[in-house]
Amino acid sequence: MLNRLLDESFDPEIRRNITAVTIARLVANAAYRFAPLFLATIARGFDVSLSTLGFAIFASELSGFASPFAGRIVDRLTHRNSMVLGLVGSAVGCTIAAVSPSPIFFAVGVTVLALTKQSFDLGLGAWIADHVPYNQRGKIVGLTETAWALGLLVGVSVMGLITAATNWRIGFAFAVLCLIVSMFVVFNRVTNETRVLHESHSTTPQRVTGNSWLVVFTMFCIMCSAQNLFVTFGAWLEDEFHFGAARLAVAGFSLGLVELVASVSSSRQTDNWGKERSIALGALLVIPGGIFLCLGSKSLIIGLIGVFIYFLGFEFSVVSLLPLATSLVPNSPGTGLGWVLGAGTLGRAVMAIVATHLFESFGVKGPALMGALFGLLGALTITNYRRVNTKS
Repeated sequence: MLNRLLDESFDPEIRRNITAVTIARLVANAAYRFAPLFLATIARGFDVSLSTLGFAIFASELSGFASPFAGRIVDRLTHRNSMVLGLVGSAVGCTIAAVSPSPIFFAVGVTVLALTKQSFDLGLGAWIADHVPYNQRGKIVGLTETAWALGLLVGVSVMGLITAATNWRIGFAFAVLCLIVSMFVVFNRVTNETRVLHESHSTTPQRVTGNSWLVVFTMFCIMCSAQNLFVTFGAWLEDEFHFGAARLAVAGFSLGLVELVASVSSSRQTDNWGKERSIALGALLVIPGGIFLCLGSKSLIIGLIGVFIYFLGFEFSVVSLLPLATSLVPNSPGTGLGWVLGAGTLGRAVMAIVATHLFESFGVKGPALMGALFGLLGALTITNYRRVNTKS
């Protein structure tokens, strides 16, 4: 399917397997994104508050601290083995979450899921960096990143409908089955060979240095802005408009459609506009989305328009940033990507607690404005990075 969008200038390995790895990432993302959208539903199942279960998400996101270390490991593994390891670990994490008797065990499950999913993401990023030159990388990353949106659009929507018909534990069980199938597909299709040399715009080997830290901090800001609504969007719809699991699945489908538009747009425009400019434009779009949601939080239509603008900006920004991340450390795309993903998961960890407390105190207005603030900070940071690099 996706290979039809690529001409002969792309590596045969990419054209042959881009659809398979994107579907595998779709499944992993669906498993990962299920809990935040249905956080209020899961909290009721454990008979705890939203903020209490927010600590479970906080614990899972702390796994982001391991991303730089995981990136170094990925640079030593074959990319196929890294992706397979990530899918196996994600299946184990979903299994633990599905059978968990308490929030503590649930936290363990989603932590294992978050930690091992990094292995897949890092392996995929390094695989792309191995086979795609920097000036074409935005297109390939944009295509594979449609899996983030489709994970919500298709995966979480299906898991939500399963939850409506049964319960959230069966939703996780369905994810386990899909992860196992994806693991065998990737194992049998992706080459087990790796290349050695990678291009980069940096001059210091094996570590992130100098201005490159601004890219890392930009991802922290972007993910902080996104997490403010990731963990409160479903609760807002449930509390304000009495959405059940089925209607939440429909809302997740709509949100996934918006993110898909952003991913496809990024794949088409980021290489032309420039990575840094695209990142800044996406981050700035978060600001009016957050303000719109804050002002229209009592209206379903107005509020959803604000949410859609918010996530359109977020998705375009983060997809545009990932190709830049793979070029931060010479000969080690996994290391650079690991630092960026680690910063992103740290941002999500912090906001999992902050956003749920803001929601319980101020409703969705608190997280919406906090997210808009981080969108502005991210845009300013990447603009500064671009300005400094232009001068040098």
